This record gives sequence, C-alpha cells and structure tokens, in this order.
Amino acid sequence: MSYPVGHFSCKLDAKGRLMIPSDFKEQMGAQADEGFVLRPGSQKKCLELFTRKDWDEVQEKFRTSLSPFNPQHEAVIRKYNAGARPVKLDATGRLQIPKELMDKGFLTKDVIITSVTTKMEIWDQALYKAAVESLDDDTFLQILSEIK
Repeated sequence: MSYPVGHFSCKLDAKGRLMIPSDFKEQMGAQADEGFVLRPGSQKKCLELFTRKDWDEVQEKFRTSLSPFNPQHEAVIRKYNAGARPVKLDATGRLQIPKELMDKGFLTKDVIITSVTTKMEIWDQALYKAAVESLDDDTFLQILSEIK
C-alpha cells in the first residue's frame, strides 16, 4: 500500500472526531472507503493507523511467523493487538477516535497525520514536532547515508 505523501494538520473535536483533509482522502482513494485499524503506537506517544489490507497482512505475518503454542509468541500478539479498533470515515469525512485511544495517543485538539513506510501515525501536534526535532541533523544524515 502506498500511503499519502506529507503530513496533514487536523483538528480533533471534543467528541473525538478527526476531520480528515480532502487531499489526504484523495491520495488514499478507494482505500479510505474500506476502513482502517487504529492502535496505540508501539514505540511512540502516538496512534498507528493501518488500512484494513495492511492490518490483515500484519496479522498474517503473525500467523505464519509466530507459534500459537509458544506462550511468548502469544503474549506478543496479544500485546500488539491490545487496544486495536476498526474505524471508518463517516459521511462527512471524519474519523471517530475512541476516548481510550485518544488518551493513549496523548491527543489534544491539534493533531498531525503522517505516513511512515508501513502505516500512518496520528500525533498530537506538539509531540510530533518534538519527535521530528529529536533526531539531530548529523545522525539523520548518517542514517540516510547507510541506506542501500
């Protein structure tokens, strides 16, 4: 799946509805109509947003790589899937974020949606800025130079 290019500033209303920008929806095309899966971020103070297709691919990797007879493997799957929720855009293009996930993602009114290689992320605007700035330019360039 190719995710939208760029990051998108959005507003979250008091009921947890996130108005998705039209250029985001245009880039997503038909994928936006199929719904998403939203989960707490694995390593960050954000939420992760997957297309249904990509979520199903992650689950298939679990099925083929991890044994249901290994308690540690089951614990990993359980922890990864904890808090995951299917979500869809409503008729006006809003995404309803459950309160529990809003809290886990530290979301306030101003949020950013951005794409990474295998998913999208929803960040509180201030936390996103801090995360981007946490990687200094020298380290950034060093890591980029190591990509083959």
